[in-house]
Parts: sequence; C-alpha cells; structure tokens
Amino acid sequence: MCELRYLFALLVGTKRKYVDPSRAVEILKDAFKSNDSQQQDVSEFTHKLLDWLEDAFQMKAEEETDEEKPKNPMVELFYGRFLAVGVLEGKKFENTEMFGQYPLQVNGFKDLHECLEAAMIEGEIESLHSENSGKSGQEHWFTELPPVLTFELSRFEFNQALGRPEKIHNKLEFPQVLYLDRYMHRNREITRIKREEIKRLKDYLTVLQQRLERYLSYGSGPKRFPLVDVLQYALEFASSKPVCTSPVDDIDASSPPSGSIPSQSLPSTTEPQGAPPSELPSTSPASVAAISSRSVIHKPFTQSRVPPDLPMHPAPRHITEEELSVLESCLHRWRTEIENDTRDLQESISRIHRTIELMYSDKSMIQVPYRLHAVLVHEGQANAGHYWAYIFDHRENRWMKYNDIAVTKSSWEELVRDSFGGYRNASAYCLMYINDKAQFLIQEEFNKETGQALVGVETLPPDLRDFVEEDNQRFEKELEEWDAQLAQKALQEKLLASQKLRESESSTAQAGEPEYLEQPSRSDYSKHLKEETVRIITKASHDHEDKSPETVLQSKPESTTSQPPNQQVVEVAIPHVGKFVIESKEGGYDDEIMMTPNMQGIIMAIGKSRSVYDRAGPEAGFFKAIKLEYSRLVKLAQEDTPPETDYRLHHIVVYFIQNQAPKKIIEKTLLEQFGDRNLSFDERCHNIMKVAQAKLEMIKPEEVNLEEYEEWHQDYRKFRETTMYLIIGLENFQRESYIDSLLFLICAYQNNKELLSKGPYRGHDEELLSHYRRECLLKLNEQAAELFESGEDREVNNGLIIMNEFIVPFLPLLLVDEMEEKDILAVEDMRNRWCSYLGQEMEAHLQEKLTDFLPKLLDCSTEIKGFQEPPKLPAYSTLELCERFARIMLSLSRTPADGR
Repeated sequence: MCELRYLFALLVGTKRKYVDPSRAVEILKDAFKSNDSQQQDVSEFTHKLLDWLEDAFQMKAEEETDEEKPKNPMVELFYGRFLAVGVLEGKKFENTEMFGQYPLQVNGFKDLHECLEAAMIEGEIESLHSENSGKSGQEHWFTELPPVLTFELSRFEFNQALGRPEKIHNKLEFPQVLYLDRYMHRNREITRIKREEIKRLKDYLTVLQQRLERYLSYGSGPKRFPLVDVLQYALEFASSKPVCTSPVDDIDASSPPSGSIPSQSLPSTTEPQGAPPSELPSTSPASVAAISSRSVIHKPFTQSRVPPDLPMHPAPRHITEEELSVLESCLHRWRTEIENDTRDLQESISRIHRTIELMYSDKSMIQVPYRLHAVLVHEGQANAGHYWAYIFDHRENRWMKYNDIAVTKSSWEELVRDSFGGYRNASAYCLMYINDKAQFLIQEEFNKETGQALVGVETLPPDLRDFVEEDNQRFEKELEEWDAQLAQKALQEKLLASQKLRESESSTAQAGEPEYLEQPSRSDYSKHLKEETVRIITKASHDHEDKSPETVLQSKPESTTSQPPNQQVVEVAIPHVGKFVIESKEGGYDDEIMMTPNMQGIIMAIGKSRSVYDRAGPEAGFFKAIKLEYSRLVKLAQEDTPPETDYRLHHIVVYFIQNQAPKKIIEKTLLEQFGDRNLSFDERCHNIMKVAQAKLEMIKPEEVNLEEYEEWHQDYRKFRETTMYLIIGLENFQRESYIDSLLFLICAYQNNKELLSKGPYRGHDEELLSHYRRECLLKLNEQAAELFESGEDREVNNGLIIMNEFIVPFLPLLLVDEMEEKDILAVEDMRNRWCSYLGQEMEAHLQEKLTDFLPKLLDCSTEIKGFQEPPKLPAYSTLELCERFARIMLSLSRTPADGR
C-alpha cells in the first residue's frame, strides 16, 4: 500500500519524464502469484487489485480506531449495488448484490446500451410478471451506483473447435455521456413499459423490413433485383422497335467481314436442335482447306462490330399499338405504385427507428448522467498483445493517450478508431465512467488562506509531499551531476580538438586528409596584408566574372619562366575543366585532390587572374582569384538544382553559405583551400598559395572561434557520411538486399535528423529517407512472413531471425514520432500481418513460436534495443561521392514513387 501511495504521489508531482513503477509491480507480482503459473487476464488482475486495495484499507482502518468503522474509500468509489428480481422454478425472489466491475458481453451487440439491456435481463421476461409460471428468469436493477462505474467488456471467447481462446474484434460503440436512468430500480415500472413498447415496435419493424426486402429483392432464383427495376426493364423491352426476323437470320451470311471465317463454316450452334442434317449448310473439303490456309487478320475495331440494322437490345417480334399502349399504361401504373409503397415502407422504418432512439430521451430518463473518463485498449489477440489507455484531462478539456512512457495529446476521433473495434486488432476491453454530478471527483482544490487553486505536489498530504519533494531534489542533483559530466566531457573534447588543431597548424598537411580541410603552411609575408584580405573577401560576393572557364584555359600566358632541372611538364585532365599543361616536381601534387570539384574551381580562378598576376604581382593575383572563386561559390549556393546535383557535396563553402555559417569561418575555410600545398605545381600557383598561407597565419585565435569552427567542419563530415550511408542503402535496396540496406538507411535517417535539427539545409530530404527506411522494413517483414508461412522449420526460423534481429529492434524508430502517420500505419500493417496468424490452424510448435514472438512485436516501447554501432563506410573520394549520388538519385527519378 505504501509503495502504491508513493507511486501515485510521484505521478502527481514528479519533475521526471516518467516514473519507474518496478518496486510496486514486484510487490503486486508476489501478492498475486498463482499456483498454476499462468498469465492472468488483465480483468482478473484488476479484480484482484481492487480486492487487495479494499482489504488493505480495511486493515488500516481497523488498526487506527476501535470505534465506528470508517467507510472504505475503495468501496465508496468503485462499488455499487443492484437488485436481482426473478423467478426460479415458479418461485419469485429478490436479492441485493454488490458489484465492482460490471461484466458485459460484446458479441452480437452494436452499442453499449444493447449490451446493458442484455445483461440486465436473463431468461424469459414475461415470467417475471406472471403469477403461475414454471419458467425462470431475472432482472437486474441498479439501486446504488458508484461514483466511478467500470464496465468490463468481454472480448474473448473459447473456440471449442480449435481448443484455444479467441478475441472478438466486432465493432461496439459507446457514448461520451451515458444516461443510466432506465436501469435504476426506482424507474423499473416506467422502464418495463418502455421495454414492452420497444419490443412491440421492433416486432412491427421486423415485419416492415421483411416487406421492404420483397420489394428490393424480387424474384425466385439465386439472383434478385428491385421490383421497380424489373418493371422498368419490362417497359424498356416493350417500347423497343419491333424486329420481324430472328437475331440469327438477319445476319447476311453471304458477305462475312473481311478476313473472318463465315459463320456457316463453323459447327452449327445457332440452328434449332431438331433441324435435319440436310438443312445445315455444307462445306466442301476444298473450301475448308482454303479457309484454313488463309491467314486470319485481326481487326479489333471492325471484326466484332454490330451490323447497323441489328438492334442494340432484344425487342419483341410483333406488338400492336393497342397492346403497347395497354402494357405501357399498366407498367407505368404498377411502377408508380411500387415506388410509393417502397417509399412508405422506408419512411415507416425510419420513423420507428427514431421513436426507439428517443424512447428514453424524456426529462425523467436523463437524470443520471455518467461521463466517459477512461478507456483501456488492447491490441493483439487472445494470448498476446499490448495495452494502453485514454484518459480525459478535465483541466485541459482533452483526451490524453498513456502508452508506456509516452504520454501524448489525443482526440475523440483517435479514441474511436482504436477503441470501438472492427477497424484493426485494437479495441476497448474496459470503460470507466464517472458520475457527471459528482464534481468532487474532478473539481480543483483551493488553498483556504490564499484561495488559489492547488496543483501538482500541493494537492498531496504532508507525508507524500515531503516524499515527492525529496525525490525531486534527488532528480535535480542527478541533473547537476549529469550536466557536470557532460561539461567535463565537452571540455576534454574541446582541449583535444584544440590540441589537434595546433598540431595540424604546426605541421605540413599530409596526403589523404579530407580535401575540404587542407592544412596551411608558414610564410614570411608581412602582416599588413590582413586588412586588405578581409575587405576583398567581403566584397567578393557582390562581384562576378564574365569570362568562362573555357576562355581561361585556352588563353596563353604572356611570359613563361624557365623550368628548373628538377621539374617536369605534365598534362593534367580535370573533369569539367579540361586538359592543360602544368609544371610539377615529381610527386609534388596529389592526383586525387587535383580531381576534386573545389580544386577545379581554384585552378580556374587562378587561371582567370593570370593577367592581374602578371601585371601587379602575386598579392593582386591572389585577391583576384579568391574574389572569383567566392563569387562562383555564392552562385552555386543560390542555384536551384535537380535532386541529382547537390553542390553542397562538391564544396564545403557552398554548404556553409546555404546554412549561413559565420563569415569568419567561411573566410578561413576558403583561405585554406588556396593555401593547399598541391597548388605548388607552377610558379604562379605556388606564389598565390604562399600569399594565402601568409594570410592564414595572420588570423588571431580570438578572431575565429576554434570550437565553433571545428563544429561546423564536423557537421559537414557528418553530412558527407550521411550521404554515403544513403547511397549504399539505396543501392542495396534497388538490388533487393534489404537486410544490408536497412542498417545504412537507418544510420542515414538518424544522422540526417540530427543535422536537420540545426537547420533545413544541413541534411537531405527527410521524406525521402523516411520513405525508403519504411519501405525497407515492410519488404523485410514481407519476406519474414512468407518464410513463416512456408511451415518448414528452417524457413520459419530464418523468418523469425529476420523479425527479432532487424524488424523488432528498429520498430521504436518508427514509433518515436507519433506525427509520422505513415510510419505508424506501417507498424500497424506489420503487426496485423502477424496477428492474423493466430486465427489460423497451424502445428503446435509453430503456434508456440508465434506466441513467444508476438509480445516482442507488439511492444510499443520507444527504447531502441538492437542498434549498437553504425556500419563501417568504405573509403571514398569527393568525385566518387558526387558521381554515385547523382547516379542513384537519377535512378530514383525513373522509378515509380510507391506512394511517396
């Protein structure tokens, strides 16, 4: 009892996201442990819990006082009384009984009132009012209703043929406000009169529905039609233009359609069966041979065309004007009479339905309102499933959904979909109504001194308030310790990053480093160039170069320098740039880096600035080149491109510009590109590289936040990794290698979601990744289900391995965001597929495996249990990354979207 008090007190006033009920649950498990070690039904558990709490309160009351026994709060809240009035073997009886959860049968009823009517009357109701009767029956009348009224909906029945319980998925409607006046003992005389009237109306309704059915389904054969339509068809037949010949004789047999076989050459199926053989058209062997050797030409628009003189519908052979006039008059009159009769029957049926619905709507029968407060839902089958609840929040005036640790806003529409049944494997098994006039159940408590409403922990008694406050203090301390650990970890990472950055700045860049983060080297250029550099880069985004790359490449230098002995002339072919001759020390540049899109842009910019370089020197040439390159990157960042062309993959600066990175970070990154050692392949590029390296040296640590700088570059690395995860996942998906595809797609989605949380252009299209992640899980589920359906042990085990290792661990990823309706529906489809097997006949060992597996599948926990480390990515270059991305995106654009 103490643990339950603590548990509910924490639910009221805790600052934690959720409360761990393990201690209370363990005590309950020990208290309710059964001898047969079988799993108890949730209704049995609720019965035992209420009994246990009632006994606990009673024991507590007996310990505290020896005087008049106080009222037991469990009895006062949850227990009511009814009077059983009946006849047993001709003898009348009356008994008063107490009830807690009132059981109701679901099968065969459409709404809660029908269930209640059936539960309140047992046996022959006529025998209850007769003096001498040997029949037995009884009525139940509520004499006292509890403030909290619980209905237990029996949705399980035992299948004698299969020897196991089955769940009833029939739809059962229940109202938000339930009026119970008709079931009260004080209203029994009025209710009996109304029940008699309803019974009479229903008997009359049955007769009217049978009569209407004869009009709507007329005929004596297996196929029946509305009588109004039959009369209309007869009228249309009689009114058709008469024909004087047989429908076979009026076809001109002498001129068959071109290319078709004459009808006379076929076996006679149109002639009268009694016709003598001499009257059948004959065909000579020569003509048969000629026909069979002739190739038949198929003419779909002319070969089966109806001759123009043949009527479209059957028509009478002979009919006089007088006959037609009489027949039309009769058919019109009969059709009108039938229409009127049908309309009168339908209106009478509607009036009776309305009368029955309003039978208990008079003021005297709406004095005991009970409002729906909570609905307990079960999803699954009789021997496996998942539970959650809907509870109405009276303060916020809305429904809330309580699903394990997830508490979310809901609606009446969602509750109806999940609770009424008939839609999927989910339905309500328990309804809790509260007396709408008992305001003490929901009204707010107020402070007697201040008059302010009490909320949360303020509503608790002193001992529980102290307990909750102590737990909240422990939680705050845990948060402080957690924050301290995170801060220490972040500081360590910061120091490590700073150390790595200092080491990288003090050493020469090594080959194989990421091409978007080349390392600077030192130079002896003076520091007065710094202010001019900042000014030029700032202005660069507003200037554009008119010359095209082709023009730059084709232009020749004004003067050449002699080649040192240790240099060689090499022809380099760069994609999207062209072929040109450079001077390079042997091994002095990295071929792979030279092929990257950012290096292509830098080489083009240096080539375009040749005239400025030759005229004004390296510094002016550098200013011109960096201005051109920055302008080009701004254009790329602003360009609207198709999905297969993503310039963010081509250049880190485009990624930074689109995501509005700080200006200093963009400047430093672009300077590092121009300071790359691979630009030392000729004198002009080498000198510009030295200028860039000198300007990098002039940047002071306080001018660029190194931690922020590293964070932006880390995000870009994650963006490239996410892209590669996506590429490999989609490639495997197209090869139908869904297991290999799944891990990469999940990694891509998770990384991408983290990136998009920082900005809309930090990652890829979330809908695309979500679609293929969902489709991959559905494909794997389909494969596993087909293996299970085979019934072979090896195939069944393989199917369950797929489910346990790949589907079940990753379902929480689809359930985390309840706004993703497509993901929720996909999970429901997968669960329904496996739940459907419970109603099918299968071998005992398969049934056992299915029963063991289903609880894992139906677990709605959002805790991810199977995803440990992401798969390793292969080494890749920027050029390969861009090409593979373009190829896979183009293939997707040529594939049907499958519902995307």
